[in-house]
Amino acid sequence: MTRKIKLIWDFSGPAAAKTAEHHEKHLKEYIAIEELDLNITGFQHVSDMHSFAFMVTEESSMVILRDALKPHRGEVYEEQ
Repeated sequence: MTRKIKLIWDFSGPAAAKTAEHHEKHLKEYIAIEELDLNITGFQHVSDMHSFAFMVTEESSMVILRDALKPHRGEVYEEQ
């Protein structure tokens, strides 16, 4: 099984939750436009002042997506 990477975009401030939720829509649009075989995206609210959006990709595609989309950070994705 290939390793998967979770690319993460962090948002802070009082509008962080709505911004992260909206950013996920842009990630889904990018996936559709580029015809990528990705289906794991989402957003998570950490606190009132911190939320993040994410997309999961295979490690082999990570560098291309990282350079194109400029996430703030990444981590190894483990399926739940």
